[in-house]
Amino acid sequence: MPDRRHALTPEALEMMDSIARCGSFAAAARELGKVPSALTYSVRQLEEALDVLLFDRRSRQAQLTSAGEELLREGRRLLAQMDAVANRVQRVATGWEATLSIAVDSIIAAPAIFDLMDAFYALEVPRVHAATPSRLASVTPVGEERAAHAPPTRLKLRSEVLAGTWEALISGQADLAIGVLPPDNPVDAVQCAPLGMIDMVFAVAPHHPLAHEAEPLTAATVARHRVVVIADSAQRLAPQTYGVMPGQDVLTVPTLVAKLEAQIRGLGCGRLPDPLVRLHADAGRLVVKRLSDPARSVDLHYAWRRSAAQGRALAWWLQQLERPATRRALLEQHAGLIL
Repeated sequence: MPDRRHALTPEALEMMDSIARCGSFAAAARELGKVPSALTYSVRQLEEALDVLLFDRRSRQAQLTSAGEELLREGRRLLAQMDAVANRVQRVATGWEATLSIAVDSIIAAPAIFDLMDAFYALEVPRVHAATPSRLASVTPVGEERAAHAPPTRLKLRSEVLAGTWEALISGQADLAIGVLPPDNPVDAVQCAPLGMIDMVFAVAPHHPLAHEAEPLTAATVARHRVVVIADSAQRLAPQTYGVMPGQDVLTVPTLVAKLEAQIRGLGCGRLPDPLVRLHADAGRLVVKRLSDPARSVDLHYAWRRSAAQGRALAWWLQQLERPATRRALLEQHAGLIL
């Protein structure tokens, strides 16, 4: 019996599609430029390889069996995927990266990142046709028309914290990092640009004991209460920690969302980005408290790996990050983060 894998060729699948569309072996043979006997022989060879009947021989028309219908359905899907892969490879050859990995620090406003991804996928890249286009171009599933014009680059989003965001970039796990602190020592393979300053404010739940303490809160007063911190995601670089006093009880959580949840529940206190706190303070979920310590702002940057041949996807993201409105949204658009 012929090998199944060798029998399921693109030509065999297109043959099945042609017979089903034309309604007869004779009409399909004319479309494919074959004699009917050769087409019949090819179908029998395919049936022997799969050990199934694909057509009901009792009908004068080319009537598919249930197995034949399944092969036709899956065959059309496979052929469409083959065309998509061929187009993707050709478009990648025009300068689009196969994959763009983006490390995003937890402090960055997630809604703004998703707005950028939505705009990226909405780009219209000229369609590149394969040298021998499939006859099944007309059976592309509904809803894939936009994807066919989108950039061929696959985005890979990484959520990182503090030094972990920088580590993902310099280790080669990310091509672009958004929300990094400026490095102490410049790295030759990496280029940085300012993203902006973000104010960090101290906040607690209305039912937290510190909510009723007189202001400004001293360091000694705050140290008596549990502080909520986000774990640095760095694996090799030295992890960074801010806002923890000697001897203070600490609750460590993995993300900014978890830190916000913990503080709204009164599980601890700590600093949060001002744009995020404002929304929940206005709703009565958080209370902003003034400290005796100086106000704290974070100087954030974005950074990317230098390359002699910069890809078009990275170039697009860098172009967006040059816009003041984009940088402002990445720092302030926390309004979409509502628990």
